[in-house]
Amino acid sequence: MTDLLGIYLSDHFAGATGGVSLIRRIAESHDGEARTELTRVAHDIEDDRTALREILRRVGAEPRHYKAAGAWVGEKLARLKSNGRLFRRSGLSSVLELEAMQLGVEGKAALWLALRLLADNDDRLDQAALDELRARAESQIAILERLRCDEIRRQFA
Repeated sequence: MTDLLGIYLSDHFAGATGGVSLIRRIAESHDGEARTELTRVAHDIEDDRTALREILRRVGAEPRHYKAAGAWVGEKLARLKSNGRLFRRSGLSSVLELEAMQLGVEGKAALWLALRLLADNDDRLDQAALDELRARAESQIAILERLRCDEIRRQFA
């Protein structure tokens, strides 16, 4: 079971690597209050990735760096998607990126819940820390959803 848990955590770590890259780019593409909020979310997501690395260490697993590198490359390749413009970003890029980021954070919230369930019988997992991480993910989801809705109104109205 520990091997499966390590694989599960490593897969989420890879996703977090791509997510950190994506949220930084999203933040850089916005201005004003949205940029400030997205930058704060980016810092939180970086902290979450660090927490996940520590959990991996505690359970005796290592991040599979080839997976993390693949996720990072995948995030870069996703920039090549059609967005209605050939050489620059469009409003559609922001909508799709915010949606992708929100889905990723929802997956991360599911990870924290899964680990919280295991923490009842596994003293390597800190119940209070996992509760805090899940609450922070829920806050990130709310921010991303609000910004995504704002972007939809701006781009499609």
